[in-house]
Amino acid sequence: MNQRMTSALRAAAAACCVALGAPALAEGDNGALTAESPDGACKVTFSIDGKGRPSYALEYKGKIVIEKSQMGFDLRGGTPLREGFAVVGTETSEFHEKWKPVWGEESEISDDHNELLVRLEQKGSKRKMNIRFRAFDDGLGFRYEFPVQREMGHFVIGEERTGFRLPCDATAWWIPEDYYTQEYNYIKSRVSEIPELFKKHGAMNYRGVSDKRNFPKEPGVQTALMLKYDNGLYVNIHEAACIDYATMHLRYAGNGGRETGKGDFAFESRLTPDAIGDKGRLYTPCNSPWRTVIVGEKGADILASRITLNLNEPCKIKDTSWIRPMKYVGVWWEMITGRSAWSYTGDFSAVRLGVTDYSKAKPHGRHGATTEHVMKYIDFAAAHGMGGVLVEGWNVGWEDWSGKKKFYVFDFVTPYPDFDLPKLRDYAKSKGVELVMHHETSSSTLNYERHLDKAYRFMVANNYHRVKSGYVGEILPAGDLHYSQSMNNHYLYCIKKAAEYKIMVNAHEATRPTGICRTWPNWIGNESARGTEYEAFHHNEPGHTTILPFTRLVGGPMDYTPGIFETQIKRGSSRHKGKGEKWLSSTIAGQLALYVTMYSPMPMAADLVENYETRLDAFKFIEDVACDWDRSIYIEAEPGEVVTVVRKAKGSDDWFAGSKTNEKARDTKLVCDFLDAGRTYEATIYADAPDAVLRTPTSKHYVITKRDVAKGDVLDMRSAPGGGWAISFKAK
Repeated sequence: MNQRMTSALRAAAAACCVALGAPALAEGDNGALTAESPDGACKVTFSIDGKGRPSYALEYKGKIVIEKSQMGFDLRGGTPLREGFAVVGTETSEFHEKWKPVWGEESEISDDHNELLVRLEQKGSKRKMNIRFRAFDDGLGFRYEFPVQREMGHFVIGEERTGFRLPCDATAWWIPEDYYTQEYNYIKSRVSEIPELFKKHGAMNYRGVSDKRNFPKEPGVQTALMLKYDNGLYVNIHEAACIDYATMHLRYAGNGGRETGKGDFAFESRLTPDAIGDKGRLYTPCNSPWRTVIVGEKGADILASRITLNLNEPCKIKDTSWIRPMKYVGVWWEMITGRSAWSYTGDFSAVRLGVTDYSKAKPHGRHGATTEHVMKYIDFAAAHGMGGVLVEGWNVGWEDWSGKKKFYVFDFVTPYPDFDLPKLRDYAKSKGVELVMHHETSSSTLNYERHLDKAYRFMVANNYHRVKSGYVGEILPAGDLHYSQSMNNHYLYCIKKAAEYKIMVNAHEATRPTGICRTWPNWIGNESARGTEYEAFHHNEPGHTTILPFTRLVGGPMDYTPGIFETQIKRGSSRHKGKGEKWLSSTIAGQLALYVTMYSPMPMAADLVENYETRLDAFKFIEDVACDWDRSIYIEAEPGEVVTVVRKAKGSDDWFAGSKTNEKARDTKLVCDFLDAGRTYEATIYADAPDAVLRTPTSKHYVITKRDVAKGDVLDMRSAPGGGWAISFKAK
């Protein structure tokens, strides 16, 4: 075992690597417990000071990652769990396993870590709290555990007080703490600049939201927080397996000064409150999510880490044969850009489901989800290898769905008069295409739960195997927040219920992922960040998609909805800021790159099919690219600058490469040493044209070339500003 205990407590560890009943640390004792990762790169140190206050620290190859930081909780109506503790036992162990995900960025994942479990008891109250550390070669996971005990059965969290004290004023890529949305452009700044920038950018997208508790007044950030230290280390702070617990944010803990007199660059956990301000209601036995710190010497090390998945439980679905990655198109972008509408009529200012008679309503003529229109998408999907067609706005209720805080907003089973579901169901099946269901909840969660079984039975009866769910608006019942304990329980309840019906879920506006897709792989997609739709609403920065892999995607795949070929966006609806035209912050080649650089097992080709039909040569890459992989290699990765990835398709000899840059042009030498020796591959290269310029008509210009390549060959690639490139390598 490659794990060491300090001399102060080495006697507590038995030869079998399990130590029970180790001597408690006396007040004022400077002894500490340490655990190292299997290769010794990461070392976590746990200690208790003279007041019985627990803390931890983390080093990576001798460099400080997290300085000594506090641990514990404030409770409602009880003595805080932050001091007065003594160590009453320890356990240590090592773990080595290879496991196979149902889908993912590789077909096999290694889980190698050393574990230290510290058993604590609070003097006087006799309450017990354990802290479990897992040291990986690329970082740390730790969580709080509360065993069954007479002294503490039910308890209410006032706040979790886990600190993350940084050794320097690091560069950070962050979005403001917000309990309503994660849909921000990222901000790059020094940690010390966060308070002032928070005042400017916090709640900038949703100032019309009525419940201002969604927006904390004290500066804070959402996780995953990406950091780069002055010594070159890359550090990522997030959480894993957030189950029956509120989502963690990071409060800026200020520049309060250390004992040494130097500045203090620190964060502290801040949990999403519930409707009455509590942070969690727990009962023993229970545990917190894992708090994760991923570390690397290169940006690519962060993208390659599988700590988040490894800290989640193995798959709980016995038969996973029905869970399949798939690409899809859909009736969606036309609504986002204002060309079509989700609603059917303009006759009703209010809709009462089961009473309002749509058969007597006059169609307004802009409804997107019509039978004829959807058949066109089915035909395109069948002809071009897309497995599914998403249809939004198919069901009654869209006339008053948003902003009304309406409880009974949708029933999820009643189509509009111009949507012939049986005809479309049978037509899609005859073409070998799935229809993808859409369940917008309007954040009326109790309404959704009461209809859930009926809605899922309806899906099964009509050959739907996947659903895109949405949570637009403030949560109902009023007062709850999107990332509270109760809402996180709601999202997981829907996933578990869907598994009973063999349904896959792609959740939008839901909580940000924490690797639960390992345990419940039917949770096949999430949005939970600023996606392509904001190219029509406001704008996305050109480097946005080079930051997301370091932040949002650390918790799991994202349904970013890429593939927009018509970069000149024509907006025609009052729901957008301004009318007329705007430009996508990407080139077409850059859009193709996203199918490789931003992993999703269910990626969408999001543009209108007519925009693909005029550029079928470029669409060929979307047809060909895989969405389930045997192997992934991160060639170059710098947050906000560039991400270049190559991946080998699962069960195939074919490889795919993609590179996305920010607003700067970029040259890359792609060394093809990842290819199999002794094989020749036909490389089809999709690149920006020499005259491609971001946010101009030439952003639609691209060139496609073919050549044979072999292992070790070098390809000189160039990306235009906001652009990128994509390559398919077909084995001969």
